[in-house]
Amino acid sequence: MKPSISRHTQTDTRALILKHAQALLLTRSYLGLSFQDLANHVGIRKASLYHHFASKEALGIALIDATGARFMHWAQSVQNSSATTQLQAYVQMFRNGIGAGQKVCPIGATAGEWDCLEPALQDRIRQLHLSQLQWLTATTLQLESITTLKSSALRQHAAAARAHLINALCQGALLSARLHASAQVFDAATTPLNDLLQ
Repeated sequence: MKPSISRHTQTDTRALILKHAQALLLTRSYLGLSFQDLANHVGIRKASLYHHFASKEALGIALIDATGARFMHWAQSVQNSSATTQLQAYVQMFRNGIGAGQKVCPIGATAGEWDCLEPALQDRIRQLHLSQLQWLTATTLQLESITTLKSSALRQHAAAARAHLINALCQGALLSARLHASAQVFDAATTPLNDLLQ
């Protein structure tokens, strides 16, 4: 009896392409992600990539959509924790989930190339960024330092400002850590924020 041979399905191959493309995006940026390098990593012909993604733009959009889905799944996984714990987990998601010192996040990997990106891809990246800011704002609204403000307009303004601060700090810390290939640089940059949240 012949042993059964395992064959990759179209879905398996697409998932493998996305996995390797994500790694290349976070280490080389969007413009640095070439279909030839991607095909080599996946172990298929370059032409075969086009059976799964009609263009690099389509691949980029799929990567950003997958990132958004992972973020929403992560947000649901921490929603029963206190606001402070959720915000600390957000910082740790950047550090450990993305890989401080080795990678940057998809938003950081594309922001520096903004004018070279296709409009549809820019829109998806903006949507991803806004979804994070909306989550951060909603979570920050639960902090005692915000809830004690008398006016709802003041609470919303203060929460939105902190959301931008937390997001920008994490993004910048990732970039700095990547420059020095050291997660300790990320820790040094985010320690004041973690101290503030405790």
